Parts: sequence; C-alpha cells; structure tokens
Amino acid sequence: MNIQSIEVSIEKLPLIKPFKTALRTTDEIENVVVMLQLENGITGMGAAAPTVAITGDSTEGIVGIIQSVIAPQLIGRPITQLNELSRIVQQSCVGNTSSKAAVEIAVYDALCKYWKIPLYQFLGGNTNSLLNDMTISIGEEEQMVRDAKQIIHDGFSIIKIKAGNDWKKDIERITKIRKAVGDNVTLRVDANQGWTVKQSVEVIRTWEKDRLNIELVEQPVKAHDIAGLKEIKRNVQTPIMADESLFSPRDAMKLLSEQAVDYLNIKLMKTGGIRRALQIANMAEAAEVECMVGSMMESSVSVAAAVHLAIAHPNITKIDLDAPLWIKEEPFEGILYEQNSIFVSGDSGLGIKRKDFFPFNHK
Repeated sequence: MNIQSIEVSIEKLPLIKPFKTALRTTDEIENVVVMLQLENGITGMGAAAPTVAITGDSTEGIVGIIQSVIAPQLIGRPITQLNELSRIVQQSCVGNTSSKAAVEIAVYDALCKYWKIPLYQFLGGNTNSLLNDMTISIGEEEQMVRDAKQIIHDGFSIIKIKAGNDWKKDIERITKIRKAVGDNVTLRVDANQGWTVKQSVEVIRTWEKDRLNIELVEQPVKAHDIAGLKEIKRNVQTPIMADESLFSPRDAMKLLSEQAVDYLNIKLMKTGGIRRALQIANMAEAAEVECMVGSMMESSVSVAAAVHLAIAHPNITKIDLDAPLWIKEEPFEGILYEQNSIFVSGDSGLGIKRKDFFPFNHK
C-alpha cells in the first residue's frame, strides 16, 4: 500500500498562561500538522513544534522542507517499508529535525493503522504507567510558590521547575518551593543552559547542603559543553541530565562514552522522529543510563507519539509530557490526563483524532 499524498497545515493554539524559560517566552503554540494519506484512504497524522531557540526550526522552515524536500521523496513508496522511509526522511536534508519528526510520526501512525495495532504495541511495549510531571515556568518567587502549591492540589507528585536566568535567584526560588510543598514531592530543575560550570556546582551543592533532595538537574550549561556537564557531574551528588546536548544517536554516543551525565532526555523534535529516539534509548540501555522522554510546547499529536514511545521502551523510566495541559483549547483527543498519569486509547496508530468542532483548515 503506497503513500498517496502528504499535506501540511498551520494552526495557532493559545496557552492558558505564558510559558517562560531561560531561552524564550511564549503565549501560544504554532502547530504544524502533517496529514499523510495512503492509496486505500488510511491517514496518518504527525505534528511539529517550531522552537527556533532550541532546534533552529521555524514554522516557515518546517512547512517548506516538508512540502519541497521530504514529501516528494516519500509519495508513491510502500508504507510497509518503514526503515527505508525513515532513512529517506533522515537523509533528505541536514538538520530540520522538527520537519523530519512530523513526517515520520505520520508514517508510523499510518503504518500502525494499516496493521490495525496501537503504536506502543508495534514498538513491542505494553501500557505500563509512568508518572508525569507538571512544569513551573520562570517568574517571581511568590508566583512560582503559588504555582507549586496549585500543582500539588491538582494531584501531581512531581514538579519540574524552570531556572537558568539568574543563578542566585534560582537558589532562593527552589528553596522556597521545597519549603512550600514539603519533602514528599519530587522536584526536578531545568536550567535550560543558563548557568556556567562554576555556578552549577555552587547552586547544586547549596541545595545538597540544605537537603532539598532535588531529583535531577537538567542541562545546566550550554549544549556544546560536554566537558562542562562531566565536570559538574563529577563534583555534585545530584544526578545531571542532558537535554539540548542530545539530538542524535551520535550525540548520545559522545555523552555515554564520556560518562558525562546520569540521564538522557529524548525529544522527538530533536531526534527527528521515533526511529532515532529508539536508537538512543537502546544505546543508553546498553550503557545502563536511564532515559526521560520530554517534549517542547507541543499539541497532543506529537506528544501522543512520545507517550507511546515512553510506555513501550523499558529504558525510558521518566516522562515530562505536560505540554498539552498548557493549551487553552486542545483541538485533538486521544490521550487522557488524570492528575499525574497519562493514558492512551487502544485504537490503532497514535489513537489521536481531531475534535469535531476544530475543522482542518489548510494555510
């Protein structure tokens, strides 16, 4: 069964409130949706989240690459030749990982629908449960404390706290949040490349001295600074996670061989899709380094693919997939959030469909 067409649309999804990190501030998601159709009418859906500050991919760039470069190479090819389709997507151009991810997610969705099987089963997994976190974006200390209390009230037991814009204030903010939520709540800190090596060690050692029990610190220094990550890891007890340092299996090999971090954060918008994400998870498993699966600010389409990946792979032990909870009106349905748990349907493919009151409009 061959691929007949690949179409792209753009839609803007306002957030409930602005999302602020050390790298950017946004009040809406600009979602690029891919619809892949087979000759028999089966459709596969994928999506991409433009994140110029991280992947370098803009909305216009994603759309242009899919329409002019990737799609023409896939149309007419059999959907069952998954590895070949993935190879074509990855070798179609340099970079552009978000474009590649959107198309490859649509390929997996269509193939699994063709075989009438959920994606997580196709990947060899079961619906094991992983606890999701909820993120606090950077803000004034009092607001961040209020947000933390609300998150606990909403039924979450894991909080991810954005940091990195002021290392001294970061010490105070996380200290106040720990005091506010108590010792039974898991706290993760994401600095988004905002600290130096020296600052990172001082910040983390301060929290360790004060027994704040931070579960992990994510990407404290610049993405290219693997030696810096290794230096921090060597000088603190708190586990260190790579995020922006990890795009490809080659990046994973470098991080693992250098023993630079304790965890890897896999995101489909960075890896370029599911197949390379699986390769990274497998490499990390061989090196006995556990993985988290996270997302950018994305809609349920691409987040659903990440959920299926996470529940299928045994070395993915943590998730950070709260992005759809930030959207004011989510246009898709198929994954269910219940407090800190995520559930996928037993439908084939991603199990995602567009809600009736959100028409599919091309732009």
